[in-house]
Amino acid sequence: MSTQATNDVYGAATPGDAEGAPVINAFGGDWDDVSQEAAALHEERIVVNMGPQHPSTHGVLRLILELDGETVTEARAGIGYLHTGIEKNMEYRTWTQGVTFCTRMDYVMPLFNEAVFCLAVEKALGITEQVPERAQVIRVLMMELNRITSHLVALATGGMEMGATTVMTIGFRERERILSIFEMVTGLRMNNAYIRPGGVAQDLPAGCIDQLRETIPLVRKGIGELEKLLMENPILKGRTVDVGYLDLTGCIALGLTGPVLRSTGLPHDLRKSDPYCGYETYDFDVPVTDTCDAYGRLKLRVEEMHESLKIAEQAIERLDAGSGPVMVEDKKIAWPAQLAVGADGQGNSLDHIRTIMGESMESLIHHFKLVTEGFRVPPGQAYAAVESPKGELGCHVVSDGGTRPYRAHFRDPSFNNLQATAAMAEGGAVADVIVAVASIDPVMGGVDR
Repeated sequence: MSTQATNDVYGAATPGDAEGAPVINAFGGDWDDVSQEAAALHEERIVVNMGPQHPSTHGVLRLILELDGETVTEARAGIGYLHTGIEKNMEYRTWTQGVTFCTRMDYVMPLFNEAVFCLAVEKALGITEQVPERAQVIRVLMMELNRITSHLVALATGGMEMGATTVMTIGFRERERILSIFEMVTGLRMNNAYIRPGGVAQDLPAGCIDQLRETIPLVRKGIGELEKLLMENPILKGRTVDVGYLDLTGCIALGLTGPVLRSTGLPHDLRKSDPYCGYETYDFDVPVTDTCDAYGRLKLRVEEMHESLKIAEQAIERLDAGSGPVMVEDKKIAWPAQLAVGADGQGNSLDHIRTIMGESMESLIHHFKLVTEGFRVPPGQAYAAVESPKGELGCHVVSDGGTRPYRAHFRDPSFNNLQATAAMAEGGAVADVIVAVASIDPVMGGVDR
């Protein structure tokens, strides 16, 4: 990192700066800097680009590798190629519309993005305890199913990157079963915008519980097939054991969470240490290993999928035992009617429209203002965090009392965990870089935002 003083218009002092204070522009080194440095030192170093279109980088990630033969002597991660401006865009949309943006960050775990944003908004509103129990159970069910789909993608893509295409086909086959459930419940396979401030958009549709009970044993069987294919496979163990090594000290220093941290033997899981959505009422374990390597993280993800199935089955039993509201009662926050789609799958159903228009003119006006302007959140700020498939996913919202966020910022675990690339890759072979990055399981949509 280098700095220099500047007097140009882009580096002009901003109001509040001390008079005459120097303005500093900071910028990082890049390919030219690396090559010029190598030439100046008269060293024979090979510097190669891995990416930004490399198929094994879980998005558009650029890795700059310095090699000594097949050994990686230095690794740098270049990010920003997938920047979408989601956090900034959320400042120009209502609190409810913000769900539609944040769900697209880490597109492999959209329901966790929605959940953490809504938990932060509900905390800012002071309605955390008012969210109906049924809505909380549905949130837990959807998040745990989403945890399984995320881990299946991690295993499937990781296997594909090592040449095991059968792992990929099985992983995506099982993921499709769960995505069909998501489509039944929310209307979409990904980017669902289903979890809303105050609850969820709508209750589970008719036949969903039966479909879930049919699907879960099939998914459990598919995960078992992956276990048999992977866990004692000598080729896979040769590629993953002692590869991407990072111990507890390194994880704590870099702020790493999730399976990467739990592979060091520390059972840190926010569902246990700081429960939300009623997780303290569910029976499940937090798997850990002490191998600190890619193999341990792979094993952890398989075990976590089994635990998620246990939680999902408990949630299904609770949902099947009764019914109830799925949105807070406060009509200043909750939409006056349940969302219902027309028979052709497009637009609102006639029953939905009749419910809104049949109550009163005041109700119709209120619904119009609530949807177009949104509800107001008192001035202040709030932070909420959930245990996503990749680690601690946090959301910090700031309100100025209006109908839109003054600021919404996310702590995405992929962004923090990606810092470990250099520590895991340096000193290993080029082929091990692929395995190390796959064991981190970063998704660049969450990194760049």
